Amino acid sequence: MSEMLSGRRILVVEDEMLILLMIEDMLADLGCRSVTSAGTVKKAVSLVESEFFDAAMLDMNLGGEDSNAVAKALLERGVPFMYSTGNSRRNVREGFPDQVILHKPFLDSDLRAALTQLLS
Repeated sequence: MSEMLSGRRILVVEDEMLILLMIEDMLADLGCRSVTSAGTVKKAVSLVESEFFDAAMLDMNLGGEDSNAVAKALLERGVPFMYSTGNSRRNVREGFPDQVILHKPFLDSDLRAALTQLLS
C-alpha cells in the first residue's frame, strides 16, 4: 500500500478488459479508495463531468477513437492525468506533451511511481 495513494479516487480510461482488470487490481493493492472505469470517450467525458477524481489514467486510443476529448475535459476540471499507452513517446497527442506516460506493459512499481509523480 502507498500512503500517497491511500484513499484516492482514480478514473481509468481503458478499452481492453484484461488490461483494465489488471490496473484495477494494482490500484486496489496500492490503497486507492475508488477506481472508476470507462471504455469509451463518451462515457469517460460523462464521468469526468459528473464525478470527482483525484487523478486519471488515460489510454490514447479507445477502440480506434482518439482520447483528446477526455484529456481536455480532465484539464478543464483540474484533474491530473497520465497516459497509459503502448504508443511511443513521439506519438503523444499535440497539446499534451508534458503528461506523465506509463508504457504498457508495466509493473505495479511503475504504476506507483507514475501516480506518485502525478500527484506530487
